[in-house]
Amino acid sequence: MKPPPFRWSSPGTTAEAVALLAADPRAKVLAGGQSLIPLLNMRLASPPHLVDINRVAELDAVEVTGDGVRVGALVRQAHLERDEAARKVCPLLGDALPLVAHPVIRNRGTVVGSIAHGDPAAELPAVAALLGATVRIASAAGVRDVPADVFFVAPLETALRPGELVTSVWFPAVPPATGTAVVELSRRHGDYALCGVAATVDRETGAARAAYLGVAPVPLVLDLPADDPGGYAAASVDPEADIHATAAYRRHLATVLTRRALAAARDRP
Repeated sequence: MKPPPFRWSSPGTTAEAVALLAADPRAKVLAGGQSLIPLLNMRLASPPHLVDINRVAELDAVEVTGDGVRVGALVRQAHLERDEAARKVCPLLGDALPLVAHPVIRNRGTVVGSIAHGDPAAELPAVAALLGATVRIASAAGVRDVPADVFFVAPLETALRPGELVTSVWFPAVPPATGTAVVELSRRHGDYALCGVAATVDRETGAARAAYLGVAPVPLVLDLPADDPGGYAAASVDPEADIHATAAYRRHLATVLTRRALAAARDRP
């Protein structure tokens, strides 16, 4: 299928991109396009204007410090997957990125684009929610930072307003005594997971947290009890049935994958 007609713009700076978005509230941002282009081709979306930010070089940067990792809006998933400095500071990103779709998609898809898309079945929104990431948003009115726990509002709906552009996402560093893991189950590798769990475990206190994908309207973050964390997870998720799995099966997966994720996080060297 072919997309509906649209106007295309290619700004060279963030300021130019924001100005174009302010002038046309129905415009959509094009970065990696791995979510937007299929929607256009299937005519599930029909924006009159695409603002292609691929020439905005200032957005194609990864900044790594001891406090965390800032990922610009044009950083490809494959690029961050190979970034050893980012993996050292925030190993959960390194755990999650190889699970995102297929290499050919990660070569083009952006980290920030996945988060801005807000798909509750995607790995990166769950990681952002679990780590307490901050989404930086630019508009004609200025810049605002939105915590991940309020950025995701509903399936494919975020706190992003018309005329705004997500310029980067800040992922806080994982404390040294914290183990991390991401586990999921999909019908085939690269498919959306029927259920997935991203987990952190404090090896000193035993405190455990997990974020769930594919079993709630938005990434669901839980502080897990020491006794029966899998059962607690199953009682807390809110999955829907579809052609791939029943709600009961997804709850069962939440139980099993919670135990696997916590065990992997505790055992991580």
